[in-house]
This record gives sequence, C-alpha cells and structure tokens, in this order.
Amino acid sequence: MKDHHPDESKASVASPQSEQVLQSGEAWNGQPYPRYPDGKPQITVIRMSLPAHHTLPWHTHPVPNAAYLLAGSLTIEDKETGETHKITAGQALNETIDSAHRGYTTDEPAELVIFYAGAEGEALSVPLPGEASEF
Repeated sequence: MKDHHPDESKASVASPQSEQVLQSGEAWNGQPYPRYPDGKPQITVIRMSLPAHHTLPWHTHPVPNAAYLLAGSLTIEDKETGETHKITAGQALNETIDSAHRGYTTDEPAELVIFYAGAEGEALSVPLPGEASEF
C-alpha cells in the first residue's frame, strides 16, 4: 500500500511559492562574516515581540544571525558610528558580529524571528558592560 498525504487525491489549484528575502556573506553595514564558530553546530530560532517605543540594550553577537520582520518596523543602530538601518515587515537583516548595536521601535510594535548559526554552549547575544540582557 502506498503512503500518501490525506489531501493528495484532491486537485490543487494553488502552487507553492517561494521568495529569497536575504542572502549575503556580510552584515547590514558591510562587515564581512569571517567564519562560523568552532564547536558543535547549534541553530537557534527566537521569536521576539517588541512594544512600540522600545529600545533594546546595547549588545553584540559572537555568531552570524539574521532577523526576519513579521510585523512593524525596526531600526538597528551601530554604537560606534551612529549609522542606522531600518527594516519593515517582510524584510530581513543580517546582524553584525562582535560590533555593538541595538534595535528600537517607533510608533508601532515589531514582531521578528531571529535565526542564529552558533555553536553549542556559545552565547547568542552579549550585553555591553552595565547593560541588561537582550533576551
């Protein structure tokens, strides 16, 4: 007997669609990614909700990661240069490695999914001295 999906016998009118939203070997500010971390690979996916008029603490990431914005808008600010980069719902952003930054919302909340390509036992986000943890 052949295994099949329960809806396989029904005619399908729609086809699956895909869209690449981001592919890059560098962060949003042009910083190249030097390498993936050493150790046993560990992928982490975090869904984060930020209220309107919220600012995350200054922090760095020791591993490559990318965020996809589901709703709202989010501005990323580089601590050293003051450079900012804004993304809106449906856009993605590669974050920097070992470079202090923070994200903030304005008049509307933001909902995002963040993908981290780390290693087992390695931190995903490191707050700057005196700052609270990002999550």
